[in-house]
Amino acid sequence: MEHLELFFKSIFIDNMVFATFLGMCSYLAVSKKVSTAVGLGAAVIFVLAITVPLNWLLDQYILQPGALSWLGEDYASYDLSFLSFIMFIATIATMVQLVEIVVEKFSPSLYNSLGIFLPLIAVNCAILGGSLFMQSREIETLGLALNYGIGSGIGWFLAILAIAAIREKIRYSNVPPALRGLGITFIITGLMAIGFMSFGGMLTGGDEEAKSEDKSAVIEVIKEDIKKEEAKLKSDLEIAENTNK
Repeated sequence: MEHLELFFKSIFIDNMVFATFLGMCSYLAVSKKVSTAVGLGAAVIFVLAITVPLNWLLDQYILQPGALSWLGEDYASYDLSFLSFIMFIATIATMVQLVEIVVEKFSPSLYNSLGIFLPLIAVNCAILGGSLFMQSREIETLGLALNYGIGSGIGWFLAILAIAAIREKIRYSNVPPALRGLGITFIITGLMAIGFMSFGGMLTGGDEEAKSEDKSAVIEVIKEDIKKEEAKLKSDLEIAENTNK
């Protein structure tokens, strides 16, 4: 259940584009055609799926305060957390180079259509944001880190695929001249973000039920305490009346 909840939250509720507006440069520039958006989205999924678990391992066994205790007691006091940005970016850049080599080898047309934005995945804030969110949210296991990386990548993929499909359609629409291009794209992105906000209640039903059950239990306990106090007061009054007689 924890894996499923994290997966859906990272796709819909904490979507990289619509919730935190990360990776907007590539999202806006490479979303003019669906085919190009699919290629870049797949590359982002791959990079996030690899870099988030790798950076989780780096964070757990190298970067966190006391993470080097596995090397011995002399290293237990070391704190290398100040190297987080450097290590995360180095991991991301390595994976992006691998993706670039693979795409250029097997799909030259996609490589040419993506242009400069493929190597720019290395500095895409959505990619780095995935690792930093993983660190700040203290994801507990490697499996959850992999889950979060894949889910975040799919969320970004769905966002750029949706806007690319819409932009292909509105190309033939009567858009006011002042809003053509990025203007209407920003408006559509804002409306899509509002739509994705509606997914915020997807995973709260169980919590609300649990809260209501907890409230009911507390109310029952209070009622029992009140009954005990009433019984005690009645007995005290009876004792006082008998004493007066």
